[in-house]
Amino acid sequence: MLFLLSEISAAFAGIGIRRDISYRGQSQNVRNFLDVYYPKNTETTKDVLVFIHGGSWNSGKKDTYWWLGKNMARKNVISVIINYSLSPKSQYEQMAYDCSEALKWVKDSIATYGGSPDRIFVMGHSAGGHLAALINNDPRFFKRAGISNPIRAVILNDGFGLDMFEYLNAAEKNEQTESFLNTFSKDEELWKIGSPMFYLENVQNPFLIFVGEHTYPAIKLQSDRLYKDLLKANKPTEINIVKHKKHVGMISQMIFRNNQMYDLILTFMNKYH
Repeated sequence: MLFLLSEISAAFAGIGIRRDISYRGQSQNVRNFLDVYYPKNTETTKDVLVFIHGGSWNSGKKDTYWWLGKNMARKNVISVIINYSLSPKSQYEQMAYDCSEALKWVKDSIATYGGSPDRIFVMGHSAGGHLAALINNDPRFFKRAGISNPIRAVILNDGFGLDMFEYLNAAEKNEQTESFLNTFSKDEELWKIGSPMFYLENVQNPFLIFVGEHTYPAIKLQSDRLYKDLLKANKPTEINIVKHKKHVGMISQMIFRNNQMYDLILTFMNKYH
């Protein structure tokens, strides 16, 4: 037990943490809170990684991913882990608006923690990948937030829901279908409007796409199509198939700070200085 406590203490050495910051004015709604993990050494301006969690749009919270914030901060990158509204109380539009408001806060405030407002990268896992790609590709969300798109590049970690029109029409109905309809409604036209794949003409920044070798077929199919369509449009895009990993394992592997994903992400980020 003492060994474990010493390991945790060492892991946080040199790291500052600010939890439960409201990115929407004075809102006390926990779904509008974010956490910042930052190196205390502020001699140089740092890159920023904003993480949007997954959870099928109806679950998940920022607190689960403290280890991601810690691990990135130890690698000299400021991490911002955000909450956003969930279904059934909210649909995808409100979730995306929340994410764009969080990015506005980061753009306006991250310099306080030593971060560069011009080097903001966004990563999302699963449904968080959908939201990351959507706010990047569909300009209405940052327009409502009152800023131009601040995202330097997008990192999708086994992103789900890139084309919900295709998925909801083609996939076999299961126990999650009703929840997905809560998020996207029963209007097929809204399934298109809520899908990042329908806005590729707006993409101006690089994409890094991770896909688990043993993830869900829909994620494999749509991630590959996104990659190929972006390449055809001459957009800088990379894809990595991560061996032996299923969907949840694609994010849980990053609990370990020496996991290969960190090297791949940092190498990608460093390409775009």
